[in-house]
Amino acid sequence: MTPHTPARVGVLGGGRMGGGIAHAFLLAGSDVTVVERDLDAADAARARIEESIDRSIARGFDGNAAELRDRLTVTTDAAAFAAHGLVIEAVPEDLDLKLEALARVEAVLAADAVLASNTSSIPLARLSDGLERPERLIGLHFFNPVPASSLVEIVVGAQTAPELPEAARSWIEALGKTPITVTDSPGFASSRLGVAIALEAIRMVEEGVASPADIDLAMELGYRHPTGPLRTTDIVGLDVRLGIAEQLERELGPRFAPPRLLRDMVAEGRIGRKAGRGFYDWTEGGDAAAKETTR
Repeated sequence: MTPHTPARVGVLGGGRMGGGIAHAFLLAGSDVTVVERDLDAADAARARIEESIDRSIARGFDGNAAELRDRLTVTTDAAAFAAHGLVIEAVPEDLDLKLEALARVEAVLAADAVLASNTSSIPLARLSDGLERPERLIGLHFFNPVPASSLVEIVVGAQTAPELPEAARSWIEALGKTPITVTDSPGFASSRLGVAIALEAIRMVEEGVASPADIDLAMELGYRHPTGPLRTTDIVGLDVRLGIAEQLERELGPRFAPPRLLRDMVAEGRIGRKAGRGFYDWTEGGDAAAKETTR
C-alpha cells in the first residue's frame, strides 16, 4: 500500500496537540477542518496553525503558505466533520470530556468514517462506551511537539475493525512519521514507560538524590536519551504528567502514584515550559536557555 492520508481530515480541539496534528496533515496534502469550543478558541487555533505553517515554509518545506491556509477550516460547528473520512479527537486527557467529544463527533460522521483518539493513557475500551460504532474507533497517539516528533502510537482496541490498523500505518507513514502498533491497555507502551521513568526521576529530586540537571544528564549520556526525563516532563507539562499518572494509578496500582513533589509543583503553577517554570526556568527563550530552578 502506498502511504497516503485521507483527502479530508478533521481535528476536534485546536490546542497545542490538535494544532500540531492539523499542521501535519495539511503538509501531507489533506484538507483539514478544526473544530473548537468557541470563537475565541477557534481564532487562537487558526493563528497557532498558520504560525506553524509559516515556520515550516521558513525551514524549507516545499509548499505554498497561502495554499496551505486555504485548505484549513476552523469552526465551532462539529457538523462540519460530516464529509470527513477521518476525525481525530484531541481534547484534554479527561475521560468524561473525551466520552462527550467522541459521541458528539460520531453523531455527524458517515458510517464508514474513522474516529480516532489522541489519548495518551485512557484505554479505548473505556472511550468506546456509548459509541454506536466502536469498531470504527482507533487510537492515534501523537507526541508533543507534533511537528518535531517522529513517532505515532497506533492503539488497537478489542473491537477495532481489522482493516483499520494497516490504514492507520499508511496515514502515519504519509506524514513522514514512524508508527508503532500496540494493543489497547492503560498507558499503552510509550506513556507507561515514559511516566514510569519520569515519576522515579521526580522521586529522586524529592529525596535529594541528585539535581534535576544531573538526573537528566545520567539518562542523556548514560542511556542515550535525547532529552532527560525531567526536561521532557517540563516540555510535556507537569499537569499532563500528573493526569496520566493518576489515570495509571487507578488502572495499574500504586507503582504509578504521583510523588508529592509533582502534586505540589502543579498546585503552585510550576507546570513546565508553557508556564515558564518547572524543573527548569524557561523564561529566557527556548530550550537552549532553560536553566535548572531551585525550590
